[in-house]
Amino acid sequence: MSDPREALAGQLAEAVASALAEDLRHQPRALLVVSGGSTPVAFFRALAATPLEWARVDVTLADERWVEESDSDSNARLVREELLQHEAAAARFVGLKTAAGTPEEGAEEAAARLEALAWPASVVVLGMGTDGHTASIFADSPELELALATRDPLVAVRAPSQRQPRITLSADRLHRARRHFLHITGDAKRDVLARALPGDDARELPIRAFLACPLAIYWAP
Repeated sequence: MSDPREALAGQLAEAVASALAEDLRHQPRALLVVSGGSTPVAFFRALAATPLEWARVDVTLADERWVEESDSDSNARLVREELLQHEAAAARFVGLKTAAGTPEEGAEEAAARLEALAWPASVVVLGMGTDGHTASIFADSPELELALATRDPLVAVRAPSQRQPRITLSADRLHRARRHFLHITGDAKRDVLARALPGDDARELPIRAFLACPLAIYWAP
């Protein structure tokens, strides 16, 4: 019997590749926004092996820890090692981390990189933590209200629950996509999502900021 998480990753990769291919039929480039963490690794590997006009695809991140790309916590490192391989090696990756010492100092340069991409994104793939955060929009962050309300593309984030400062696409920028997918695994995250669905206070569970828009949910035990 196949592993349900591997099967889910393959199904999500098929859906994302189909969406990108559809958009590439009528526009010169397509944009894919992905999330980091351990959950998307199998999805990245499945997508990387999928035939597509990858040279016309731009890939960026929903958020990033403000660490060097050589750091094991870097989402950019994860994308380069797991997604930008095989067929997908031809894609263009646009990272959020700059040479600036802090995300506050680097936000302007990172925002300029984002603005040069083909918005609206073809696909945004979100993850979710057991605390209900998505991207780096955390309930305990002093920047929570800003991340939820600003029209700026990026927000520098310092959350007490997190070891490193981060930078995140704002909720507004994450909403600028033709399709949204939520990729989660495990009973704990399923239970958090079940708790989030009936409510509308994104300050308690930030994932709620995306539950009112069309959202394809991919979950496996």
